Amino acid sequence: MRHSEVKERIIATASSLFYKNGYNSTGINEIIAETGIAKATLYNHFKSKEDVCLAYLQFKNSVFIKDIKAFCKSKPKGELQLLAIFDFLNLFFLDKDFNGCWCIRTVSEIPKDNKRIRGEIQEQKNSLIQFIQELIEHNLHIKSIEQTTSLARQIYLLYESAVAESHLHQSDWPIKEMKSLCSKIIK
Repeated sequence: MRHSEVKERIIATASSLFYKNGYNSTGINEIIAETGIAKATLYNHFKSKEDVCLAYLQFKNSVFIKDIKAFCKSKPKGELQLLAIFDFLNLFFLDKDFNGCWCIRTVSEIPKDNKRIRGEIQEQKNSLIQFIQELIEHNLHIKSIEQTTSLARQIYLLYESAVAESHLHQSDWPIKEMKSLCSKIIK
């Protein structure tokens, strides 16, 4: 098997385990066993569990950003394209493997001073805010950059709340309520 294929398999396996069981509850030996590789093979690709975690976060985010952008852009231009982020979240929630936000799950398990993982998560969350801002710019008639930035942050907070609360309650009502609230604030 090629070097890149082994690395991708390690990332996919670790991603599944970290998302399902949590970062702290998933050991390197479990990743090795599930992947079916030798310990030396894992360490040829990653220097530490933290490096595997960073690859996991990047993998999850790249798939998420690609999918949410495609989903939203497939909707009619205007408010519906912006509100589609909640429709996308509802589909994500309905997936049998939904376990909340991988970023928030991870950041809750790391020490406060872990700048590498925290920085990656902040970067990912900022990229979501930036995407929401782009949706606003392309679909609403707001002239001020300050208003657009503020609205993007507000919608981001609604979205993040919907993720957390739908996971907590094991129900999609938080997603529906946040979509309704978002619809009111963008009018």
